[in-house]
Amino acid sequence: MNTEAGAIKHEHHSPWGGGVSPVNVSYGKMMMWYFLVSDAFSFAGLLITYGTIRFSHAHWPNPNEVFSAFPLMGHAYLPLMFVSFMTFTLIMSSVTMVRAVQEGHRGNRKGVAFWMGLTILGGLTFLGSQAWEWTHLIHGGMTIASPWQQHDHHTGEVLYTAPKVFGQLFFTITGFHGFHVSTGVIINCIVFIQNLRGVYERRGHYEMIEKVGLYWHFVDLVWVFVFLCFYLL
Repeated sequence: MNTEAGAIKHEHHSPWGGGVSPVNVSYGKMMMWYFLVSDAFSFAGLLITYGTIRFSHAHWPNPNEVFSAFPLMGHAYLPLMFVSFMTFTLIMSSVTMVRAVQEGHRGNRKGVAFWMGLTILGGLTFLGSQAWEWTHLIHGGMTIASPWQQHDHHTGEVLYTAPKVFGQLFFTITGFHGFHVSTGVIINCIVFIQNLRGVYERRGHYEMIEKVGLYWHFVDLVWVFVFLCFYLL
């Protein structure tokens, strides 16, 4: 009788800590998944809006003409080369994040620091590249408030004055994604410092690395869709 009462009392007072019931995941990681799913709806709404407007216009700026510049290459015609570099950088930063999580599972503080450092470097490189792209496009006449002229690469003549909505959508969506990358870099830096101080080693687990890794992979995945919509379609 006492044993049964003790079991009932234990069940009543034991909060769910995750990992056993009802799902095999900690509370923190589950909350991160909730956030990412809700955030995915925001990006989905923006990209669906872009697609709807994009395919409702018979004429639209040609990505090969719009995104043909490369830093320090002058007027060289290199369509989509720079954004391909940006995409490669972000994807590789996702790979280094995977390695950081793996080292966390092994309890290797130095390994986590090394791969997290590379992840942060990749994020900063992407943000710097995006800043250069924005600056180049704005100097070329592409803004949110004014129409933007697209020129033929060979003849130099104006092919089409794109509706200003293209600039509005481009800067809004890529800026929203850039904000997420910036947030991810800041969080990664905080986690990087905490790892160096041995915070996670003292806790006995590196779950925080997994949680920020989920966010970083989400940011990378979203960029794939942004890249598809703006740079390929």
